[in-house]
Amino acid sequence: MGFPLTGMTLKNMVSKPVTKRYPFEPQVYTELTRGHIHNDMEKCILCGICEKTCPAVALAVNKEAGTWTIDRYSCVQCMACVRNCPPRSQSLSMKPEYAPAVVSMSAETFTKPTEAN
Repeated sequence: MGFPLTGMTLKNMVSKPVTKRYPFEPQVYTELTRGHIHNDMEKCILCGICEKTCPAVALAVNKEAGTWTIDRYSCVQCMACVRNCPPRSQSLSMKPEYAPAVVSMSAETFTKPTEAN
């Protein structure tokens, strides 16, 4: 009969770990990693095209208030908003890092900086 688990246990005790030692070894992100949507509010023209093309209804644009809101818990990282952002703006991009953890499930609102006269 034998003890097959004994051999496997001894082998695992002397071999290198299969997983990374995060956070001591940082994660390496590839080009295909879809982390989170980033909006450069200085470039954003608040046209609302991203809001209209979002299939998850995770975005809200308020041109009068100058705000852009994203509900990261509704966002499915499909990049429809990034692909449809107007060429003259190109304020939306997909960052490979994941968004930092938050305590409460709430939408993030970003305000367009006002131009000084």
